[in-house]
Amino acid sequence: MSDIVIHDATVLTVDDRNRLYERGTVVVEDGRISDVRRTRDGDADGSADRVVDGAGTVVMPGLVNAHTHLELTPLLGAFSGLGVTEMLATMTALYGRLGDGDFDYLARAGYELAALNFLVGGVTTVNSMDVDPREGAETFGDAGLRGFFGPTITDLFWDVPVAEQFARAEAFVEEYHGAYDGRIRATICPHDDWSCTRDLWERVAELAESYPDVLVHTHLLELAESDAMARANGAADSLSLLDDVGLLDDRLVAAHFRVADDDDVRRTAAADASVVHCPSVFCYWNPDADARWTPVPALRRAGVDVGLGVDDHYWHDSYDLFGEARQTRLAAHLERGAGQFGSTELVRMLTIDGARALGVGDEIGSLEPGKRADLLVLDVEKPKFTPLTNVPAQVVNNATRADVETVVVDGEMLMRDGRVQTMDVEAVRERATAAVERFDAETEWDVGPGGADPPGAATLARQLPKRGPTRLLGRLAVQSLRDASPF
Repeated sequence: MSDIVIHDATVLTVDDRNRLYERGTVVVEDGRISDVRRTRDGDADGSADRVVDGAGTVVMPGLVNAHTHLELTPLLGAFSGLGVTEMLATMTALYGRLGDGDFDYLARAGYELAALNFLVGGVTTVNSMDVDPREGAETFGDAGLRGFFGPTITDLFWDVPVAEQFARAEAFVEEYHGAYDGRIRATICPHDDWSCTRDLWERVAELAESYPDVLVHTHLLELAESDAMARANGAADSLSLLDDVGLLDDRLVAAHFRVADDDDVRRTAAADASVVHCPSVFCYWNPDADARWTPVPALRRAGVDVGLGVDDHYWHDSYDLFGEARQTRLAAHLERGAGQFGSTELVRMLTIDGARALGVGDEIGSLEPGKRADLLVLDVEKPKFTPLTNVPAQVVNNATRADVETVVVDGEMLMRDGRVQTMDVEAVRERATAAVERFDAETEWDVGPGGADPPGAATLARQLPKRGPTRLLGRLAVQSLRDASPF
């Protein structure tokens, strides 16, 4: 007996031939896809546990949000009206207090709200870097979703003792890597190449050597200061530093890569490392209009797996990963001219390329026999999809999370016909609302329907971490003088 049969659907396989069945059937048995083909007479009358009439729908692989942060999800709308300097200052203060455990209640509600919103939006896999992701691993695991999680490690961004951070990271790997029947996996997460010393990178490499099947997830070449900090750390540039310590390899998942040059692209491809592009967050919060833009076309031509991520969705008020595909095209065309991507390429970045970036492209990311059954069903029986021509273009230019009708992970229907099966939607909403009300009452923030008003400068100054950021700014200042010196 088959577990699920979806018949008479438009099936976007995203396989190696990018096959599309105008009237197709997907068969799921024991959590895996057993068949993908043209619909046959009798498919609608089969003996599967669940037979789904796919007429008026597009079936495609589940979306992969390959770089994100989740703990502050309930503060959606709190940052998007701020200036970039004010936003960064308030975020740094909040992260410091998260590290101290002051907002555990907000983080718990954040993981629930994120899981719910990504589920209903067709995101079946996330890769998240957070302060304390234990609640995230359990929430996403219980919801039936797939996720990669790891606690942030940094010695120049906040003041949490380094030994404590590494102990937490190792304990997380031991407890959660491979949990929930393998749907939840651990990652090792040095925060970035501008807030970590060489000593910390060396300790990360030692930890990674102890867990050879665990990914290393970081922000890389995100800011102009990235290579400057690498030089302060005794390396030629960021990639050289990672190469020196033994982390520039196929386990590296590098978010942003925004200021990378042609040589960075070449070395990344040679190392078989992966990149995650998050266009919306930098379109929204670009701190340097003259900085280079992530060279996604060059990376793809070089053979680098490039996935897509929403990053801090609460910074730009959108959970919609479909929107990241459209924004990828628009930003690249604005920077480099039209014709940088085909629609099928963008569909692949939403799915199989994101899966490959996370090292699981042989398990998920396309609809092929033998793969885990992670898929979504889009309702395209709507005026905006009429006529249903050029399906890949419709997906990346026209579809939104509101069009997702059904979501399947590991062969389990997590949502069917718009009804979530594995989470109590109203309870999640109530807990998130209560968490924000408590946050508003216990802090000097004012968060309400009209917007958000963060604490004043004096309060923020008291709340900001002191030792780490002071060392960070000092190291960059000294390196700037060295770079400017003719000797």
